[in-house]
Amino acid sequence: MNITVNVEGMSCQHCVANVKGKLEALDGITEATPSLQDGNVVIEGSKLDVEAIRQAVSEAGYSVTD
Repeated sequence: MNITVNVEGMSCQHCVANVKGKLEALDGITEATPSLQDGNVVIEGSKLDVEAIRQAVSEAGYSVTD
């Protein structure tokens, strides 16, 4: 299963690495691919919990937008 979430506040490769690390630490996520250009993250895995994803992005210092 894949989902794409829009993330506000990423501005550099450090941001990308931070978001990627937080998301890939969650259960069920096999890969997170942030894009600075598109301002989003493509998340692959099974049983993806959108609330947990929002929380992880928030803990990284960014916000998920609709």
